[in-house]
Amino acid sequence: MTQENSTQQNTLENQFLIAMPHLRDPNFNGSVTYLWKHGAEGALGLVINQPSQVRMTALLAELEIEPDESQRQRLDEEEVLTGGPVERNKGFILHETGPEWEYTVPITDTVSISMSRDILVDIAAGKGPSRYLVALGCAGWEAGQLEEEVGNNVWLTVPATDELLFSRDFENKASAAAGLLGVSLSQLSSFAGHS
Repeated sequence: MTQENSTQQNTLENQFLIAMPHLRDPNFNGSVTYLWKHGAEGALGLVINQPSQVRMTALLAELEIEPDESQRQRLDEEEVLTGGPVERNKGFILHETGPEWEYTVPITDTVSISMSRDILVDIAAGKGPSRYLVALGCAGWEAGQLEEEVGNNVWLTVPATDELLFSRDFENKASAAAGLLGVSLSQLSSFAGHS
């Protein structure tokens, strides 16, 4: 195995981190985090199941983006997610890979992340990606921190699926993600320990 393949296999990129029941941190309790970057220097992810009180129309209004009338009702029903405790004033848009905007980073062949205003302009006009999540803030870990937390049974990890990633059933995302591993969160012990 080459060093590059070995490094790739040790990464948790494009995986869900499912918070174990004993994780009481209010930023992550009951959360599913999509890890979009992981390497020797640390990790970055977005919590994908914690809707905020902010609606897309309010976010767009704050950015002085006027939604197309045909999109207004849909956008008024869409919640902006609380993506994590880091950079809370910065927007992150996870979306299907396709057109690229001013600042788009491909994560996989099917998922990208963008962090520029132009994608929101296209979403407001009905010209954006068909599947996306918009979050304010992200989750970050310093070098070695995430590996230590996984080793201490703070998180379950499972390869991400696009269907679950873009699902808007936020309430059931954690149990659905655990289901990918064949486990039920309600059956997991509420204290740390290795099985």
